Amino acid sequence: MLTGELRNRVDSIWTTLWTEGSTQPLVNIEQITYLLFMKGLDERELAKEEDANLFGLPFESIFPKDKPEYRWHVFKNIGDSTYMFNLMQTEIFPFIKNLKADDEDAAFSKYMKDATFNINKAQTLQKVVTAIDDLPTEDNDIKGDIYEYLLSKLATSGTNGQFRTPRHIIKMMVTLTKPEAGDVIADPACGTSGFLVAASEYLRENDPDLFFDPQKANHFHNEMFHGFDMDTTMLRISAMNMMVHSVENPDIAYRDSLSDDNQERDKYSLILANPPFKGSLDYESVSADIIASIKTKKTELLFVDLFIKMLKSGGRAAVIVPDGVLFGASKAHKTLRKNLIENHELKGVISMPSGVFKPYTGVSTGILIFNKTGIGGTDKVWFYDMENDGYSLNDNRNPIEENDIPDIIECFQNLEDQIDKPRTSKSFMVDKEEIAQNDYDLSINKYKEIEYEKITYDAPEVIIKRIEEMEKDFAKGMKDLKEMLGDM
Repeated sequence: MLTGELRNRVDSIWTTLWTEGSTQPLVNIEQITYLLFMKGLDERELAKEEDANLFGLPFESIFPKDKPEYRWHVFKNIGDSTYMFNLMQTEIFPFIKNLKADDEDAAFSKYMKDATFNINKAQTLQKVVTAIDDLPTEDNDIKGDIYEYLLSKLATSGTNGQFRTPRHIIKMMVTLTKPEAGDVIADPACGTSGFLVAASEYLRENDPDLFFDPQKANHFHNEMFHGFDMDTTMLRISAMNMMVHSVENPDIAYRDSLSDDNQERDKYSLILANPPFKGSLDYESVSADIIASIKTKKTELLFVDLFIKMLKSGGRAAVIVPDGVLFGASKAHKTLRKNLIENHELKGVISMPSGVFKPYTGVSTGILIFNKTGIGGTDKVWFYDMENDGYSLNDNRNPIEENDIPDIIECFQNLEDQIDKPRTSKSFMVDKEEIAQNDYDLSINKYKEIEYEKITYDAPEVIIKRIEEMEKDFAKGMKDLKEMLGDM
């Protein structure tokens, strides 16, 4: 989450573009993203060069040897704003657009071919370059938060049920599901691919053999990551985001995941998602096999059913849902929950406070963690009542000390220790049979026990005597005050 100072810096970049002629929010986001990408690309290349020199290995940069000015650390220092501007327009931006031009099927080349550079003044470009250079984008968490904050500036943000998932929530969900080198990972509503990026980072940090094993490395770069969305701008940002995080050939595709265009079933071993929930849609636009299993127009239910269908047997998922999915009383709500519990293995439900997605929305949400089995497997369901996520739950979202996320991870990784916990705790287990008896209700308040502390009051006559003494003191004080005023 960005600090107030960093938000102010991003706001300053935004204001520079806005006041100097670029008043389209989406256009401004794209221009800033291109420059962030250019900076990140050079940072990645510098790190690779350093490693190659350290180990005495050959290294070939993606940048032309005779064009050092294409690289951010040189480009940013160009003093002549007109030269900088012309260089960007005529050479650097075309170079970036065509980075993967030899692979027409690559997501990057597919979505960058329509990209346009729309900063129209030389001095504006120089100001923005200087400001972006001051941002600490070498920290991937901060880089993700900058993307998130930029996207929050879209006037249409949230109109289709879309809102950005905070990086620390994404990282928690990734850690809970523990991606492995053999996984095939999907986000059917990927946005800027925050979940896929976080999964790639988790693997880099936790699998030391990942890039020393040719088979693992090839799978990582070409077969592991799959993201779908219906917004071409998001797909363009997504492709840049994956490339700057050194995933060479992810499957980032334009697709309406709920429609018949999405024929992928029983394919993925891990799904991580926070899909858009826009309330309802027409039956005709939804894939027939989804409607056949759960007849509803509510996208929040349709998406969860889709996730089950897209997972292969043994696959797992961690997905964000609005609270209504957990306790809704309609036949479709109950059917979905019954399917998760009776036909698959529902492992956990994390109830999140409503402020987690502020300032974009105050919607209350939960996280469902489950495995697809097709033969049941749910015995006990683990519940966790998240009260704090490390940030204030108001629109400012300032860092605070209270943070349940480390405890959530610790508890989930040691579920056997949760079995005997009392239901007055933040986390506890509930038997499947009890959940079934409650219409498969998954709201934590259905099962959590509140411990009331007994308060002992003084006897009424003691309280009355105390009030009488207070009245005497008050009367004496008023008398003293009047006497003081009379002597003046």
